[in-house]
Amino acid sequence: MARSVIGCIRLFTGADGRSHVEHTDIELGVARHAKLARFEETAAGSALDWHTAPCAQFVITLTGTLEFTTRDGETFILRPGDILLAADTTGTGHRWRLIDDQPWRRVYIELAESAPAAGSAST
Repeated sequence: MARSVIGCIRLFTGADGRSHVEHTDIELGVARHAKLARFEETAAGSALDWHTAPCAQFVITLTGTLEFTTRDGETFILRPGDILLAADTTGTGHRWRLIDDQPWRRVYIELAESAPAAGSAST
């Protein structure tokens, strides 16, 4: 029987201490423990320079299109409806910039310390 999954982009700190990107899946119907959910908005045209995630968290984009970059030059685009698992809480970090004319509206779901970060194998 096929699993029901939803795609996710994961930012993580590798064994080399640098932030990396991978496309992964989240298995639907699996409960995850979260500390809190928070909604945020950032104005169109904004950017944030090099930083790490403050904690392991899902970031679900509601509006806005962003380009993320790691220090190694890995890049990806987040669009409305995309899910990011920001788990690069140490290391060299990432940066982002809004690339359309919309504000970035998103919801952060901070994961509990003991919660598994991903629900299934990488793709």
